Amino acid sequence: MTITHTGPLVRPRSVRWIPVPAGTCLYGDARKPRPVPDLLVAETPLTAAHCGAGDTDLPITGISHGDAVGLAAEAGGRLPTSVEWEWIAAGPSRRLYPWGDEPWTPDRALLTGAGQSPRAAQPVGRYPSGATPQGVLDLAGNVWEWTASTAMGLGKIIRGGSYASPPLYAHTTFLNAAPVERRSPGISVRPVRTP
Repeated sequence: MTITHTGPLVRPRSVRWIPVPAGTCLYGDARKPRPVPDLLVAETPLTAAHCGAGDTDLPITGISHGDAVGLAAEAGGRLPTSVEWEWIAAGPSRRLYPWGDEPWTPDRALLTGAGQSPRAAQPVGRYPSGATPQGVLDLAGNVWEWTASTAMGLGKIIRGGSYASPPLYAHTTFLNAAPVERRSPGISVRPVRTP
């Protein structure tokens, strides 16, 4: 089931914000140092319940980059930059996955592999063993997340992989991109804000 959103938030469920301390992100495979401020990050991608599009905890999908910018603002935040997203997922120790360096297993994130090939996104929060040390959920798998960063060429960077991705795509340094008008059942939005 895909939940799409085309209008403003209506009676949104409150977003739970998780603090992530400032630091220097050694960004990407080149490990370029980039400063990141103190952040508050939504515990999960925005859901239908957050956006008044139903009572489910399915992530909002089928949204363009412009829709994602608007939804993040209505939730009280903005889209993270790609550097901020990587800092949230990898932390100062540069974890390979949000949960650490241990290989992916099906109990950590909704990805394709190890005999499973999910056909759609699932409600958020089902994989607590895949959380970051701060408790941020669903950064790997389930749905890609729009960022505010422009990709080389056209489009915007998306991060985290989706239900249709192999585990490699959920590495904290893996970059992908999508045209800003793309409305995919595998791309959602997770807002951040500065305290």
